[in-house]
Amino acid sequence: MRVQHLSPELLQDKVAGALLGTAVGDALGLPREGLSRQRARKLFGPKPLAHRFLFGRGMISDDTEHACMVSQALLASGGDPTAFARSLAWRLRFWLLGLPAGIGLSTLRAICRLWLGFPVSRSGVRSAGNGPAMRAPLLGAVAGNELDPLARLVAISTRITHSDGRAEQGALVIAMACRYAVTRTSNQTDRNEFFQLILEQLTEDELKEALKLVEAALRDDMTAEAVAAKLALNQGVTGYVVHTVAMSIFCWLRHPGDFRAAVEEVILLGGDTDTTGAITGALAGATLGASAIPQEWLNGIVEWPRSVRWMKRLAARLSSQLLRKKEHARPLRLFWPGLLLRNVVFTIAVLCHGFRRLLPPY
Repeated sequence: MRVQHLSPELLQDKVAGALLGTAVGDALGLPREGLSRQRARKLFGPKPLAHRFLFGRGMISDDTEHACMVSQALLASGGDPTAFARSLAWRLRFWLLGLPAGIGLSTLRAICRLWLGFPVSRSGVRSAGNGPAMRAPLLGAVAGNELDPLARLVAISTRITHSDGRAEQGALVIAMACRYAVTRTSNQTDRNEFFQLILEQLTEDELKEALKLVEAALRDDMTAEAVAAKLALNQGVTGYVVHTVAMSIFCWLRHPGDFRAAVEEVILLGGDTDTTGAITGALAGATLGASAIPQEWLNGIVEWPRSVRWMKRLAARLSSQLLRKKEHARPLRLFWPGLLLRNVVFTIAVLCHGFRRLLPPY
């Protein structure tokens, strides 16, 4: 799990960027989740984006919660695949007991199967949703330079909830993208090099063709809306992993040096905006580091017990493990009883947004 050629300070900034970028993109996209591009703009306006979930503040959803669980499982396991699978499975089980709002149906069914005693290798359900992709960035951020260990961890993380090969390959693309972002010492990305690395690993034709389309669109300097139109996503990016991965990769590579522009562009496409925002935020954060995330977006997140401060400590502990400081290898403590109270507040806010959507403007 060692990342080479990075100073400890830069490594910590990039790992923190991946985790905090996930949280920021998730929180900004959450109020617009499930809305078409046009309806979202009528309700919330165009860019610049600001937090609009709870009285001008933002809250995280399952995208960030799963990223945190992956990070904790990595700390608990030290990267050992068997221990990682066991730790992540138990964290998912107990996460469900906290009654999270808005859990995906496939993930819900898979966790129920875990509680019924299914092994982690058989708990996943047949689905090509984007749940595994939203868990993938932190795996890539800590994977080091070897592909095989990363692919094994991605497979474990995917198959716990999703058994479809497209979900696994989509998650691998995001994990490899985050690894690519973390291991570069500057924010300059070589698109040709990146796509060569990614495409040679893919066997799923639909995903490969979508990424080839993205590569050509970047070369032709197309807009995100034009690329979405080519994928028939005029109403927004769906939760289908091929669509999520393609548009997140496009917006990240179109703005490699601008965190704000990358996240805003993908969220303004509409659809599954919390997940596309979270993944794009993770990739942009891993490229540029936490220091490049707009401070007002970070300060605007109101969360407990998974606060921004707690996530910063989690990222620091994870990067310390990467540097093999074993005294920092334990998972970070979390006040679990507080999650129930937090989830009550979150659910009420979600219901209020649901009622608001019944009203104009349409």
